[in-house]
Amino acid sequence: MSVGRTAIGLAAGLAAFALAVAGCSSEHGSGHGAVPVVATTAAWGSVASAVAGEHASVTSIEKGANADPHSFEATPADIAAITDASLVVVNGGGYDHWVDDVLAGDPEINAVDAYSLRNPAKPANEHVFYDVLVAKAVAAEIAKRLGEIDSANADEYRANATKFGQQADEIAARERAIGQAHPSGAVVATEPVAYYLLRTAGIADRTPPGFANAVEEGDDPAPADVAAMLDLIDSRQVSVLLFNPQTETAATKQIEDAARRVGLPVVSVSETLPEGVDYLTWQRDTAEELARQFDKAAQTNR
Repeated sequence: MSVGRTAIGLAAGLAAFALAVAGCSSEHGSGHGAVPVVATTAAWGSVASAVAGEHASVTSIEKGANADPHSFEATPADIAAITDASLVVVNGGGYDHWVDDVLAGDPEINAVDAYSLRNPAKPANEHVFYDVLVAKAVAAEIAKRLGEIDSANADEYRANATKFGQQADEIAARERAIGQAHPSGAVVATEPVAYYLLRTAGIADRTPPGFANAVEEGDDPAPADVAAMLDLIDSRQVSVLLFNPQTETAATKQIEDAARRVGLPVVSVSETLPEGVDYLTWQRDTAEELARQFDKAAQTNR
């Protein structure tokens, strides 16, 4: 969406945004006088809320189990929310592509870009919200920016970010323990959503590149790539299937059915923050489920 198009209807969007902020202030912040923070996705909104506590009103634009960040198009009210916020938290890396034109059109927007805080030594993957150490860095940066905006509460922001970071470290340690317990463990995935989790854990992803690339681009995998995935599953060359239920297609459903038919453990890895769950709980639960299923697979293969 271009800046020119998003400018149309901006005035109308401001009124809608004002109502939205008023409606969510009791849920995310102290309401009157709270610092307005906007996140492009609910995952980063949860991180921002953990740092801000009661001193900010946090609004997440893309949210809900059925949200599809790859195809999301912003409304005038969404653009108004971004431009009016004191702080904006974005995923970056092309994931929330719609916000790129907004930021480019207004360089004064105070934005934290999660993708820019990833370890540059790791291969690029836009799903940085599955890297809890990136989330830790984002929390620290949010605390820094909020402290500059609202110096009276700077110490509390820093303390909240420190607590968040300690919990993120614990989850990262749990992820590494999976690979340590299963050094030859491997998975296939219907989509590389949990790429960074696997990298942290040291678990190999044997998904055929052609299959992974096609799914990422929203295309149907070639029959040869589907056949290669099925062979890995049928021959039990992997221990677990990672399945993203939010982007189910005929091809990915075929893969899931094949895994269940042969008794291969299936772990659901959602792309968006589940309803009623905060970021750290989401990532902790995913790591724990992956650990359980690897342990189950190891016992089955004995």
